[in-house]
Amino acid sequence: SQVHNIPPLYDDRSRVLILGSFPSVKSREAAFFYAHPQNRFWPTLAAVLDEATPKTVEDKRSLVLRHGIALWDTIGSCEIANVVPNDLRVILETADIQAIFCNGGTSYASYNKYCRAMTGREAAKLPSTSPANARWTQDKLLHAWREALLPYLSEV
Repeated sequence: SQVHNIPPLYDDRSRVLILGSFPSVKSREAAFFYAHPQNRFWPTLAAVLDEATPKTVEDKRSLVLRHGIALWDTIGSCEIANVVPNDLRVILETADIQAIFCNGGTSYASYNKYCRAMTGREAAKLPSTSPANARWTQDKLLHAWREALLPYLSEV
């Protein structure tokens, strides 16, 4: 079985929760979110926030928290037939999360299947920043993410 080894990233000022599905091998090796060099998450998020793309884990952590964003994944561990969701309430009970976004269709499907009943909240699906989502150009990706996130982040 594969176990999620990355703790949730949030603090009491987080306003927006962005969920992936389950970390890649590269991310699990780095023990941090979106560590695959081809994943467009960090360049996209930095552009939405009008900041330089962070390179180190410390810079990424700082960027996210400074802008009131929380990061985690919907799935905590998975075996072939047994999926254990993360308990998102640890974030939702600490921070005043205004919106939950899923990074891609896999995250969105697993949120609706495993997490929605627990949280009692809807999530919105954003186009995946994965390199596999090649039909979304960086420009289109940035536009979609900016449109979704900025209304919640402008007041932070």
